[in-house]
Amino acid sequence: MDRTLSITLFQRLLGAEFFHLAPAIKTLHGRRGEFRYAGVASVRRGRGLPKALLARIAGLPPTMEDAPIAIRFSAGSEGETWQRRFGAASMLTRLRRRDGLLKERLGPCTFDYRLVRVGSELAWTVERARLFDIVPLPAKLFDGVRCRESQDAAGRYCFFVEAKLPVLGLLARYEGWLEPDDGAGTA
Repeated sequence: MDRTLSITLFQRLLGAEFFHLAPAIKTLHGRRGEFRYAGVASVRRGRGLPKALLARIAGLPPTMEDAPIAIRFSAGSEGETWQRRFGAASMLTRLRRRDGLLKERLGPCTFDYRLVRVGSELAWTVERARLFDIVPLPAKLFDGVRCRESQDAAGRYCFFVEAKLPVLGLLARYEGWLEPDDGAGTA
């Protein structure tokens, strides 16, 4: 068996840094194949028509507090698909590797993130963005996009994602926790 085929996307991007992450992060990003996680999330979206339109185009979930979240992962060494369900709202993300960065396809936009270990946490920083994966967008527009993965005191995988845009301000913020799902979830 080719050893490179057993390495996950996140292991490939982070190299040895992967093994210094919190156990809950390593468990989630160290799995391959089809699996599910479930937990609780809160979402806050910015107010106003331009923000609502941009959030809808990106497929971001509506505002909700302490809502159930379920994610169905399909993970391989070259890419992953995350089918999230925040309450009744769904959100699809496709992840791949490009030029040593994590490429996320979210609606009509693609983002290239640099993954950085900070202590035992994982941070995602936008390096490049494109519309329809063709038209370059100024990365400076996305300086207000923050993604952070951590582990709480109960040993659960935790996430925090915030998107702020120049002039518009907060587009969306979502955060919560996840645990492996035994298959009874609704994702």
